[in-house]
Amino acid sequence: MNETPAIRLTALRKSFSALTAVDGVDLDIRAGEVVALLGPNGAGKSTTIDLALGLARPTSGTAELFGGLPRDAIRDGRVGAMLQGGALLPTLTVAESVALVAAAHRHPLSVAEALERARCTEIARQRVAKLSGGQLQRARFAVAVVSDPDLLFLDEPTAAMDVEARRTFWQSMREFTEAGRTVVFATHYLDEADEYADRIVMMARGRVVADGTPTEVKAVVSGRRIRATAAFAATSESQNALANLPGVRSADRRGDQLTLVSDDSDATLRALLAAHHDIHDIEVTAHTMDEAFLALTEARETEGARS
Repeated sequence: MNETPAIRLTALRKSFSALTAVDGVDLDIRAGEVVALLGPNGAGKSTTIDLALGLARPTSGTAELFGGLPRDAIRDGRVGAMLQGGALLPTLTVAESVALVAAAHRHPLSVAEALERARCTEIARQRVAKLSGGQLQRARFAVAVVSDPDLLFLDEPTAAMDVEARRTFWQSMREFTEAGRTVVFATHYLDEADEYADRIVMMARGRVVADGTPTEVKAVVSGRRIRATAAFAATSESQNALANLPGVRSADRRGDQLTLVSDDSDATLRALLAAHHDIHDIEVTAHTMDEAFLALTEARETEGARS
């Protein structure tokens, strides 16, 4: 059974004079997915969101929400958005701002419920002009969810939030997604993508360079990292021996702390332990999201410079 995707982008392209911001993006996002858009500044994340929402007209290609035009889904209250350029009227209170947007929809949440979902109850009577950066982001989130949407777009939602505010925000987001809603969020925080997204779409120079689960994206950077405490003497001979162990791509020794990057961690460990019985505190880890991010975006930047 073919289910209509919540979002379908087909050969999507957007150019501004000589600059191509989005360059042939093909993307299907299923209902109920939580998808992170990752990429450096200028990668095309925000423009892709604008195109998906119908806020910008593509140079070529198409964008569909729930199988139809974006404006139809938005008119029906099925889509909420928290965008970087979105502004609230400074003279209104947070509650008044939410009520104003709720009045434009046929089946909104109550203002009280939207405020509660966004953890804004305690700032409901504060005027927008008096809010801190983190409080303003929470107020914008309350405005985005008051229509009770099936699909939510978030562009850098935790910008200007401190660590505790970010944690609170994602707690409220978990409650939203547990009901099977679809969420697409652009972020610079790689830990957020790794922890909260079901799927990561990584962009560079307007193109998708990786698309998969966080584990699959991290696996793009081959190999594993082996860390251990080494009691044997650090000499040029021992350094060369470490570099020549099976599977090792790089070996680093700082004091008694040893770090190896290996394409075959099992073979490396067997050889290392056979040669050095005094190795201890061994830790084997996969590469981080940061490393995958850098490897994939740098590869695309290099490719773009050559083209």
